[in-house]
Amino acid sequence: MTDSSDPVPADADDRQAMERILGRPLRQTWPTTALAPGSRVTVVRDPDWDGPWQVEFPGTIDAMGAPVPNEHAHALSGELLYWVDFDAPQYDSDGDGPYRKARIWGRYLRTESEPEE
Repeated sequence: MTDSSDPVPADADDRQAMERILGRPLRQTWPTTALAPGSRVTVVRDPDWDGPWQVEFPGTIDAMGAPVPNEHAHALSGELLYWVDFDAPQYDSDGDGPYRKARIWGRYLRTESEPEE
């Protein structure tokens, strides 16, 4: 793991709000194998169900908090959760939103260098 030096400015207000909600500081130590802050990604839909977002859309890996292991029962082995800043506000598959940023499971992120399936 490496210490993130915030190469992309993070929104301090967003960080403070999330830390209040979670009741703890967001991690700032960036895993060496993780996508770098500022990386351009496309948030993709799951091929097996109608979600987690209504459409696929572009965004940027946000430096607000470092990626953390996804501990959900359905997570893939080694899967990380990333904060992603959306290019435009988005609605999730339940119709909730609009959201301008969210924590996204790694499997739903495609980098610009990856081919579409």
